[in-house]
Amino acid sequence: MKRVWNWLNESLEEFLMAASLILMTVIMGIQVFSRYVLGASLSWSEEVTRYLFVWAGFISVSYCTKKCISIKIEQFVAVFPRKGKAIFKLVNHTMELLFFFYLIPFAFRYMLSAYVSGQVSPACGIPMYYVQAAPFVSFLLVSFRIIQRWWIEFQTVRGKRGE
Repeated sequence: MKRVWNWLNESLEEFLMAASLILMTVIMGIQVFSRYVLGASLSWSEEVTRYLFVWAGFISVSYCTKKCISIKIEQFVAVFPRKGKAIFKLVNHTMELLFFFYLIPFAFRYMLSAYVSGQVSPACGIPMYYVQAAPFVSFLLVSFRIIQRWWIEFQTVRGKRGE
């Protein structure tokens, strides 16, 4: 069980983004082959690829959070000592967390509205709440990753991580 948890913690976003990219590539390759070699276009390929792209985009937010890849003022933060940097990052992570906690209910309502309406995609008949769940799932995962980053910085401020 611990191996599974470690794998999920270390590789979940990378796996989902890579799987989405591979699926998008295969689906569009089949579409190109069908269109130009067989002379028959697939009606569903572009729609599925678009939805995979949406999911990959939202999952990438969590990946960037986990890897601390974001727009930030590195030169400003670099002038602080180690604990000062950690305090600055704690404040930054707290603001990010508050922002995503604010967004989660809106994302849930957005997904719920598609569920209630029964809307389906035009070509595949996929329930749209599957697609519109991407922001909700992403914001939950991002919040979890921010809490992880916050805890690491908190340990640094307390002196529990290497000075």
